[in-house]
Amino acid sequence: MADKSFNAFEMAQSQFDNVANILDLDEGTRDLLRFNQREYHVSIPVRMDDGSFKVFRGFRVQHNDSRGPAKGGIRFHPMETIDTVRALAMWMTWKCAVVDIPLGGAKGGVICDPHNLSAREQEGICRGWIRQLSRDVGPLNDVPAPDVMTSPQHMLWMLDEFETIRGAKYPGFITGKPVGMGGSLGRTEATGYGVVFNIREALKELNISPADTTASVQGFGNVAQYAVELYTEIWGKVICISCWDQKDQVSYSFKKADGIDLKELKNITDRFGGVDKKKAESLGYEILPGGAWIEQEVDILIPAALENQITMENVGKISDKVKIIAEGANGPTTPGADKEIAKRGIFMIPDLLANAGGVTCSYFEQVQCNMNYFWEKDEVLGKLDTKITNAFNAVNEMAKSRKLYMRDAAYVIAVGRVVEACRERGWI
Repeated sequence: MADKSFNAFEMAQSQFDNVANILDLDEGTRDLLRFNQREYHVSIPVRMDDGSFKVFRGFRVQHNDSRGPAKGGIRFHPMETIDTVRALAMWMTWKCAVVDIPLGGAKGGVICDPHNLSAREQEGICRGWIRQLSRDVGPLNDVPAPDVMTSPQHMLWMLDEFETIRGAKYPGFITGKPVGMGGSLGRTEATGYGVVFNIREALKELNISPADTTASVQGFGNVAQYAVELYTEIWGKVICISCWDQKDQVSYSFKKADGIDLKELKNITDRFGGVDKKKAESLGYEILPGGAWIEQEVDILIPAALENQITMENVGKISDKVKIIAEGANGPTTPGADKEIAKRGIFMIPDLLANAGGVTCSYFEQVQCNMNYFWEKDEVLGKLDTKITNAFNAVNEMAKSRKLYMRDAAYVIAVGRVVEACRERGWI
């Protein structure tokens, strides 16, 4: 989002065009899937704490709902753009299809910086977003969820406003709610754990024991922290993480060659996800520039921050030792860098597969809300493991049988399922 020269939607369309050629799609089908079905631009007036009014710009984009209600998060970010939201909506369509859940793709966003807003002002944005879009979202057509800088509390404010407008209870309208208020156990862990379920299966494919591997992670938010947790539990060792420093407005990498201590780092992390540099140094961590995470001599790289992070400018810095890249974030690798990674034979677990754990568990949350019957955490995570593992195996088999790069194989499966749904509905 920070790089104005980078257009995420053009990148998403480029990825689609590549797969459309592989699938030999006709022009009409390409024209339908290359663009979003619907998009909404809204203005949200909010009375600020000082008594003034401020208007925030927001978006909701629905890419394709041929396989079921659209599904996708809502991001709060000062550099949010409609093109980023368009790209993320398209990627959500493919993500839901590759793990074979009956949902389509959507995404939302509001241009704002929660760091500089009070809780009351953020509540005003949440309720205002719903007031503007309540006719166009809902449990049967478009189901939002938390995303960058939004939380279960934001989702609950949105649900409350939606139910007030509709005059009834709709717990399945929104996912990522607090547990006890319709949220699912295991949802917090789901995306990060899903990344590691994929890594575990890739290591089996490469005949490597997790205990013999090291990893470097970009990001230290929810996805990264739970990925580190589960990867460590299967005996892998993370030697480097990077995170954004809100005070300095730059990112730093924190390295410890004998392995980071997740609990130790979380104890010195502020509410913005930044690690205290002085305390980290006193604990033996080496403080490096933010981009150093990609240069580490490790077996596994996990980009779990934002899009456009592995580019032609830094792909050459990836160590020859790296065997697997697992994209915890959406769109972290540009198409040019992707070609270089493919040439080098690095096992790529693409974003639409690697970070699909979150939306899969959101689907479980919807199911539980609709049944008004909630599962134990072990049951949720067990179902998640089965769903992600099956998806990985399907993509891996496709890659091997058709000699495709893993990203292309994932897209062939996902786009193929959406095309089939559109044809069966008579849209194309």
